[in-house]
Amino acid sequence: MSINKKLIITEAQRGLLFRDQQFVKILPPGVYRLWDWLNRYRLQIVTITTPLQQTVGDDLLNLAQLHPKAFAPYLQLWETSDMEAGLVYQNGTLKDIKAPGQQGAYWKTQNTIRIEKIDIGAQPALPKPLATQLANAKDEILRKAALNAVAFFNIPDQHIGFLAVDNEIRAALNAGIHAWWRFNHCPTLTLFDLRLQNMEVNGQEILTKDRVSLRVNLSATWQIREPEKTRAELADAKEFLYRELQLALRTVVSTQTLDELLADKNSLNRQILEIAAAKASAYGIEVKSVGARDIVLPGEMKAILTQVVEAQKMAEANLIKRQEETQATRSLHNTAKVMEGNPILLRLKELEALEKITARINTLNVYGGLDSVMNGMVKLIDKTNPA
Repeated sequence: MSINKKLIITEAQRGLLFRDQQFVKILPPGVYRLWDWLNRYRLQIVTITTPLQQTVGDDLLNLAQLHPKAFAPYLQLWETSDMEAGLVYQNGTLKDIKAPGQQGAYWKTQNTIRIEKIDIGAQPALPKPLATQLANAKDEILRKAALNAVAFFNIPDQHIGFLAVDNEIRAALNAGIHAWWRFNHCPTLTLFDLRLQNMEVNGQEILTKDRVSLRVNLSATWQIREPEKTRAELADAKEFLYRELQLALRTVVSTQTLDELLADKNSLNRQILEIAAAKASAYGIEVKSVGARDIVLPGEMKAILTQVVEAQKMAEANLIKRQEETQATRSLHNTAKVMEGNPILLRLKELEALEKITARINTLNVYGGLDSVMNGMVKLIDKTNPA
């Protein structure tokens, strides 16, 4: 009995024709009639409008590898080695990233697909244009693929980053966007701030040379000058500097009395700066300044110092008062000596005193005329002429 089969393949499909379970050929879109006397033929319909990120199945891929000439006009094969990454371009636009050691195939359609292979062993760092493109990718699928495939490092201005790949330092990165392949590697970054920085050191209980307990809070400014040396020698630059400033503070405070510390805080700052700067410079760090923000004393010591200050100020006030009294007495003595030999000047001073007195009197009765006022109320005695 003859069997006439009608086969329809649409534009979005391809047909795989098998005879006795053996592949025969690929059928492009169209209408076909097949006479199958013994039911020996089978047609497998394959949809070719799958997303770009999905390649053909393993069965179809194996079949294409067994019959490369038959599949060449319809299927584009691709494969990446263990040290290659694949960039998938569709119509000239980057759409996906393929990992090393993979293979697949795309159906050939009206869209042109190109696979660009990159040797990630020889070029573990992405070129700057490609790194910028992937870091700013708008397509969601490409952005996810980039985050899985690439490690992005954005170095701010006035910073430097040391890139380690598999725990081995590979490069010093300046400001900008840098990207390294994650495939087969584990890239990490250590970032250093090269700007001037501030550090606050909260003082602990410290005993002075005269056994007074106090706390000194420091403020220091510092800057990394040799980041390569700092990275190689120190696990944590801030922790190291903080500890050195604390030790320097203890060293200086323990060798001075309380009066010496309070009398000259600049000396305290200079000594701490000299000690800390010498230690830090050996590791590429420059300590620019150190300042004691405040010196905190116990409550009972504050009360004692308050009394001392009050006594000092009172003594200073008494001294100034005595100096002024002495000056006034000396001036009065000089005035008396001048008047002693000059009766007219003395008379003028008497009249001046009389004017001040009469200015406070509401009513003044005068008897004997002006002569009585001038000579009766104030009488002058001329020692040179007693008559």
